[in-house]
Amino acid sequence: MGKARDAFTLYDLRVEVVAGDKPMVCGHAAGDFFVLRGEMLSFPAGQGFPLYSLAALLPLLPAKQRRTAATDWMTTDTEVACPDPHCGARFRIVRTGTRAFRHRDVTRVALRTGSRERRSAIGGKPRSRRSRSR
Repeated sequence: MGKARDAFTLYDLRVEVVAGDKPMVCGHAAGDFFVLRGEMLSFPAGQGFPLYSLAALLPLLPAKQRRTAATDWMTTDTEVACPDPHCGARFRIVRTGTRAFRHRDVTRVALRTGSRERRSAIGGKPRSRRSRSR
C-alpha cells in the first residue's frame, strides 16, 4: 500500500540551551532542553524554561519542522541567540527524527481536490480563482 494522499511529515525537534560567550541571566542553564513532537512541547520533569526565550523561539519551530532546501538558512543555521542582549545563552535546534501525520487527523478543513474551484474561507461557498479580490 502506498503513501496516503493526505499524509505529510514533520521533523521532531530538540531545543537545547548552550553556553555562549557571556553569562546566562535569564534563568536557563546549559543543557536545559525541551522537545517538540508534532504540535506537542515536552519539558523534563521539574525543569522550567524562561517565558521570553520561549516566545522568541516559538515562531521558528514550525518552519524548522518542515523540509527545507539544503541551501536554506532554516536548514543550515541551528543556533538562535537568547532575545535578552545581556544573556549569553544560545538555543540549538536539532531535527531528531520524522513523524508522519494525516491531514484529516489534524484539521477539520477539507483538502482541495485539485480542481480550479476553491472554497471561500467564509461560508465555504465555491468561488473561482479569477473572482478573488486583491
